[in-house]
Amino acid sequence: MDVRQLEYFLAIVDHGGFGRAASALYLSQPSLSQAVQALERDLGSSLFHRIGRRAVLTEAGTALIEPARAAVRSLETARARVAAVHELRDGRLDIAAMPSQAVEPLTTMIRGFSSRHPGVSVSIRAAFTSRDVIDMVRTGAAELGLLATSGPLPDKEVISHAAGEQRFVLIAPPKGPFSRGSSVRCEQLAGQRLIVGQRGTGMRAYVDGLRERGIGFTIAAETEHRVAILPLVLAGVGLAVVTESWRTMAERAGALVLDIEPKSTLRIALIGRRAERSPAADAFLTCALAAIASS
Repeated sequence: MDVRQLEYFLAIVDHGGFGRAASALYLSQPSLSQAVQALERDLGSSLFHRIGRRAVLTEAGTALIEPARAAVRSLETARARVAAVHELRDGRLDIAAMPSQAVEPLTTMIRGFSSRHPGVSVSIRAAFTSRDVIDMVRTGAAELGLLATSGPLPDKEVISHAAGEQRFVLIAPPKGPFSRGSSVRCEQLAGQRLIVGQRGTGMRAYVDGLRERGIGFTIAAETEHRVAILPLVLAGVGLAVVTESWRTMAERAGALVLDIEPKSTLRIALIGRRAERSPAADAFLTCALAAIASS
């Protein structure tokens, strides 16, 4: 077994099949298949069920994912440690982030990091819930993660660093039921049409909490595509409860952004895995936490 074979195996997992993985790796599909077959012989177990053109993980394949990611990440860390001698002139850092936090504070964090280390490429991995972020960092799919939670910050599977809070706000069309510059009592959302995200997110939990308190409303649209929320609001489909990281973008687009009373917030955390981190991850943490402390 060698790391190259593990990288090929993970590419098939991440890209959903041999064909797409071969294209991403710039390999011929027969060469990729031969490498995986050699890995399976070495392990003494099949990793995929070949069903037509599909590749479905076997139980052994599923068991290999996490240790394979750990092995590949360890090699990347070793390479990066050597490259650190050259002051992070190049390299890559993978960060998992929930959509709203990918707007802010991640934008500000990356700006500060990139100004100091312009040769390091930052890859932002999409995660829709805090659990997604934790799992991606824990398994090595990403080295750092940015999440929002209404509860305590995670501290068992990952290391958490507090990164501030974001309050909930309401975005509404300019000719909607509320006037510019006003704040909105949560009770005033009764009878309104709301656009909501998927379950498991902080914004959806807030809206579901309103219903549990007896504040009735209609779900006009439910979307996993967070980028669809603002266009739907501006089109008059409904209102949306989001975090204040959306404020600047929504106001520039012409929407009203109104504070919701009483104030309710999500706690933001920058998390890292407990294993040894790469120099790029350490540098990013240093830059980000310094920026938070000075804000």
